[in-house]
Amino acid sequence: MTIKSVRAELKIKAPSLEIIEHKTSTASVEQAALAHKVHPGQIVKTIALMVNKPILLMMAGDMKIDNKKYKEYFKIKAKMLSSEETERFTSHPIGGVCPFGLPSKLDIYSDISLINYDIVIPAAGSRNSSVKVARKLLLDIVDAKQIDISVKK
Repeated sequence: MTIKSVRAELKIKAPSLEIIEHKTSTASVEQAALAHKVHPGQIVKTIALMVNKPILLMMAGDMKIDNKKYKEYFKIKAKMLSSEETERFTSHPIGGVCPFGLPSKLDIYSDISLINYDIVIPAAGSRNSSVKVARKLLLDIVDAKQIDISVKK
């Protein structure tokens, strides 16, 4: 699945978006920011977490989860999925996790840290692919619920 499932979903939901496949890895925020020549905050970090069920959390690449805010919101301590669980629930490897092309519907949350950018860049299902997208369109495509649970790194 991975990039193929992302391509299939975007073809239906946002046909104008183009998946960019890089010759080098864009698996980390730093690598992706360098490849796109943008500020790390513009890179969408998508994290797979367990909150009684798997969820995805999108946030600006220069932010991290504020454990206190997270626990206040979800009423549970943050628990990231293992790499195996992440691939099982998203079909994407760590470094390529994105909110597109998922094998089944997951609740998707978007941290308010993304508000600082009109154009954001999430991964696209592989460790060397991404897509530039207007933040508002991204949130609409994936039906993300906006929350405030981050803190600056």
